Amino acid sequence: MAIKFQFNKTSLNDLNKQLKVRMTALPTLKNKESALRMEAKRARKRSEELLEELQASLRKYDYIAGLWNEFQPGLVTVEDVELETVKIAGVRTPALKNVKYIVHDFNTFRKPLWYAEGVRLLQKLAQIGIESEIYLEKMKLLDFARKKTTQKVNLYEKVQIPGYQEAILKIKRYMEDEENLSKAAQKIVKNRHQAEEEEENNDN
Repeated sequence: MAIKFQFNKTSLNDLNKQLKVRMTALPTLKNKESALRMEAKRARKRSEELLEELQASLRKYDYIAGLWNEFQPGLVTVEDVELETVKIAGVRTPALKNVKYIVHDFNTFRKPLWYAEGVRLLQKLAQIGIESEIYLEKMKLLDFARKKTTQKVNLYEKVQIPGYQEAILKIKRYMEDEENLSKAAQKIVKNRHQAEEEEENNDN
């Protein structure tokens, strides 16, 4: 990125301000990047833990797999998933608040005794699966924000800050050279003036 500047004091002050803004913001951006990376990792881990819990629960009830054939299809359906928004390092992420189910009526006298327990089990398994998906979505949002923050850190650290520093150095050198030339010119004029005066005095 080419930084536009002019060889004068106004441009120098402006560049110093821009550099200061970026130097001040960089540590905060790095902290945000680190927090987002950690939180994305945590969300992924939680999603995987919930999936493992779901698989373990399904394996646990393998022995009654045959009973599910007697289960009424569509007896339990998810009516609504209530979410709330939780801010993590300035990023809005979803969190599970509640899952609403519709349990269709069934005759408790005609159905096996385990039916009511089966309904509760289905609700529990559905909730674990839903929560795992929400944590996965949370991880994606955090990871996307982390990548954007990393890009900004790289832009500041590798492009803009060195660019501003180089431009400031160029202006300072130019102004120093200009000052030195001006002083040298003044000295030449002064020496010439003195020489002329001495010459006049000698003539007299």
